[in-house]
Amino acid sequence: MSSEPTAVRGLRNAFKIFLKDLQSLPDEAFDKSFGPKTRTVEDIVYEVNLVNHDIGMVIRGEAPPPWPDGGWIKAPADFKGKAVVLSAFEESSESILSTVSTYSADQLEEKIKTEDGETTRSERCRFMTLHLWYHSGQLNFIQTLLGDDEWHWNS
Repeated sequence: MSSEPTAVRGLRNAFKIFLKDLQSLPDEAFDKSFGPKTRTVEDIVYEVNLVNHDIGMVIRGEAPPPWPDGGWIKAPADFKGKAVVLSAFEESSESILSTVSTYSADQLEEKIKTEDGETTRSERCRFMTLHLWYHSGQLNFIQTLLGDDEWHWNS
């Protein structure tokens, strides 16, 4: 059994699954729009990275910048293509894992302040895990819209 706290282990696993989902998508999937109101894979990953960065700051006791106004998060013009998106996601994942891995199980359960009140570092890890799984489902749906109904998590 791993000595890594459950919240960190769950987050690590969610990053691994999300990365496999990204790697399995074809290059053309990353900027494909399925309609005027849909977001692209680039948009989804950009948001995931932004959320993880902000939560990492809160976990460390830093004040994150104000959340961008304007509805759904869209990727900036330079966040384009599979290689860029994969690299940015891997960097974001490694950054947050290096942050949360510095805390002991007891420190993960210490109270911290967020814009919504008091919580724990462990809860923030669980939120990131849930957020990753939610968006992983979106990636899986995009995968099926492109004609791929295979499970890629075991490959």
